[in-house]
Amino acid sequence: MLKGKKIILGITGSIAAYKACYIIRGLIKKGAEVQVVITPAGKEFITPITLSALTSKPVISDFFGQRDGSWNSHVDLGLWADAVVIAPATASTIGKMANGIADNMLITTYLSAKAPVFVAPAMDLDMYAHPSTHANLDKLRSYGNYIIEPGSGFLASHLVGKGRMEEPENIIQVLEDYFSQSGDLAGKNVMITAGPTFEKIDPVRFIGNYSSGKMGFALAEECASRGANVYLISGPVSLKTHNNKIQRFDIESASEMAEKAMELFPKSDIAILCAAVADFTPLTKSSSKIKREKDNLNIELKPTQDIAAYLGSIKKTNQRMIGFALETNNEFDNATAKLNRKNLDFIVLNSLNEEGAGFQHETNKITIIDKKGSTHFDLKSKSEVAKDIIDYLINSQA
Repeated sequence: MLKGKKIILGITGSIAAYKACYIIRGLIKKGAEVQVVITPAGKEFITPITLSALTSKPVISDFFGQRDGSWNSHVDLGLWADAVVIAPATASTIGKMANGIADNMLITTYLSAKAPVFVAPAMDLDMYAHPSTHANLDKLRSYGNYIIEPGSGFLASHLVGKGRMEEPENIIQVLEDYFSQSGDLAGKNVMITAGPTFEKIDPVRFIGNYSSGKMGFALAEECASRGANVYLISGPVSLKTHNNKIQRFDIESASEMAEKAMELFPKSDIAILCAAVADFTPLTKSSSKIKREKDNLNIELKPTQDIAAYLGSIKKTNQRMIGFALETNNEFDNATAKLNRKNLDFIVLNSLNEEGAGFQHETNKITIIDKKGSTHFDLKSKSEVAKDIIDYLINSQA
């Protein structure tokens, strides 16, 4: 949600100013454009050269250049920004913001800003606890600003208490959460299955497949970044989720995945069935390790429940359901048959015959098939493929 966003980062005179470097790096990694506006006191804690190197932009501190008379327009800055983040925000700056004391470039920019403003206080515990500080913060809230509460811990004064500026990654998450509220999946519940299932033979062996879960996890992150509440049902994988809108449920077997999917599907607006669910499971499972014998070992298998077919049979008219088909032959015909048989809105086809597609790869090459026809996509990273799939979902609803 931060890609392409224009962020003003205001830095004030606090020892926590060094954390601004991590905020800048995190925002830029997310695709944001960052303009630093720093107070004179802030420059005593961190140099504009450091900040300029990180943002690839000149740092703004003064109203005009002393030597050439060049002018920095706080009005233009206020119109340019999609968000203003003041981190760290000292007690002095918070007081000036609350009372309109526009004696530096940062405060005049704040007063001119049309975008949402986020304030991350940083000060010693007694300063933070002072009634004037809380009165000023209450004023800022009443003006519509967002206060990112400080944390508790060991402070620069060597005291322990509340006043530590919130950590950079959490500040960035606050911004992501804010922008995701206006995303095109805001308020939607999306259920996603991902990864393989393991079907036990005995306590140490199982039937499984090579699915890494990367495609399903990329879809979960993409949906969450667009404002959705995501229920991610994951088979055994080593991947981690990042967005706090993702609620993860770890399972092992096809039966466990089916049970959890049946529980979550009725309260989901969208279901994306990306998991590589085993089609068969051992009829009986040995309670102890099966020892090697001279004779061949025969394992009788029974079909697992077809999760997609069952959910398709109970799908309501206001629910959307997307399936996946990984094929090795007759790809298009097999995927189209699955689309119709399981009552899917569309199906994502990828073939093991395509180089760089399928299990374990960082990339994928897909074809989306629905009842109107098919759309082919080039080989892309799985995060980009996830964006294509969700774009298709959104546009097909329009």
